Amino acid sequence: MDVLDIDVLDIDVLDMARWQFGITTVYHFLMVPLTIGLGILVAVVHTLWVRTDKPEWLRMTRFWGRVYLINFVLGVATGLVQEFQFGLAWSEYSRFVGDVFGSLLALEALLAFFLESTFLGLWIFGWGRIPKGLHLAALWATVIGSIVSAYFIIAANSWMQHPVGVVADDATGRPVQVDFAAVLTNNTALAAFSHAIVAALMVAGALLVGVGLWHLRRRKLSKQPTTDVDHAVWRRSVRLGGFVSLAAFVLVALTGDWQGKLMYEQQPLKMSSAEALCETEAPASFSIFAWAKLGSNECDDVHSITVPYLLSYLAHSDFSSAVPGVDQLHEEYAAVYGATYPDDPSRFGDLAGQEIDYTPLLAVTYWSFRLMIGMGAVSAGVAAYALWATRRGRVPTSRIGVYGSLLAVGAPFVANATGWVFTEMGRQPFVVYPNPDVPVGEQVWFFTAQAVSPGISAAEVWTSLSLLTLVYGALAVVELWLIARFVRRGVTTGDGAPTPGHTPEGTADADLPAGRDGSPTGARRDTDDVLSFAY
Repeated sequence: MDVLDIDVLDIDVLDMARWQFGITTVYHFLMVPLTIGLGILVAVVHTLWVRTDKPEWLRMTRFWGRVYLINFVLGVATGLVQEFQFGLAWSEYSRFVGDVFGSLLALEALLAFFLESTFLGLWIFGWGRIPKGLHLAALWATVIGSIVSAYFIIAANSWMQHPVGVVADDATGRPVQVDFAAVLTNNTALAAFSHAIVAALMVAGALLVGVGLWHLRRRKLSKQPTTDVDHAVWRRSVRLGGFVSLAAFVLVALTGDWQGKLMYEQQPLKMSSAEALCETEAPASFSIFAWAKLGSNECDDVHSITVPYLLSYLAHSDFSSAVPGVDQLHEEYAAVYGATYPDDPSRFGDLAGQEIDYTPLLAVTYWSFRLMIGMGAVSAGVAAYALWATRRGRVPTSRIGVYGSLLAVGAPFVANATGWVFTEMGRQPFVVYPNPDVPVGEQVWFFTAQAVSPGISAAEVWTSLSLLTLVYGALAVVELWLIARFVRRGVTTGDGAPTPGHTPEGTADADLPAGRDGSPTGARRDTDDVLSFAY
């Protein structure tokens, strides 16, 4: 008998498929914000080098460019799996959304991905070979391609959250796209995209702060000078990362508030679940900490420490409006979309005819929402510490402060991942959420229970999940090893070797004759200029 027989292990195919998609997507999404955010900052420092010709900006471009490329390559490798999953375990879902997703994913692949990959190659191998301005333009084209790519993906996801620009086909019930412009300008997509981009800058800023402080402290303890090019590289990395992180945190809060207000209009049950708000309140209080039976999804047994009036303001921009509770919303959803799943085992499997629980997992939505906010605040706090500790030329030596900042590099990664988990898990039991702006008879929605491939078994999903986990684990080791290696190595000279500890200002690369693009030429130019590790 097969050891993975579904009757033996009592594994639900739907749950396994959701675990697979969730694990692989979260893993991939750890890399996406760093690619976008760090790409923008590398392009900025490259621009500063082109404009000023100062060697520290060149070395910053090379150093952070290496980290950017490592992450870019691993991000592409893990991102390929995402589209395969649609056909592997979610074929019914793919059929349902295909008329909308087909155009968005095609544009993402044909326009954005090819744009960024083509010009990234020009940037990697163009050092000393193409004019300085064109070389810089190639990097900016790559970064813009990444941002455009992100927009198409977010537009697709936002359509699942708030389907617009479609009508339901009378024969099949599937959505037919009638207004592509409405899909692209979906207010949910605009809010989510702006939130994701500034969150990506928080990720990149935290990395610059943590690594820069660590190198400054190491140089200080080894009594290296504070007047050389390398010191300027790390100090400017910290200052740039700190300012970017703080500014991004403010923008994350503003765009997050925009998203929250939209969610209260479009998916009120998700937001009330995030607050463990069981009963309707007017005015409503914001929960700081909740306990009791969150894990059992028994909302009435939840108790919270709250801030009065705050939730009403966050939801409706005033301090007195009513905010509907989970229990009331659950009844409303059951009345409109049905109290039970249709009695059709061919589409709903074991859930056919069973009662629908419209309440998302309270423990997941509640704590992921707070982790997202909390880790963002930690990142902002570290940025503020870094700017204070490096003010007026100071070099921090506090072991706790510096190593804490290095560890806090992970905080915005956690914030991004938990934000995605909250967004996706809070949408259940829908994979395509009904649009409340459309009359009920014209709405389009799709239950997650009917989205799984009909012929797939739990054993097949378990096998693919296990193999993907092993592959992703190996890729994680490779990425962390490569990044740690180049971080410890620090900035390099033209031959790719670590710079000496006492490099006076204006020596090393600065003394070498410049090529057409302004990069150093001569015997030490070849390997480092083309970032040779990339191939």
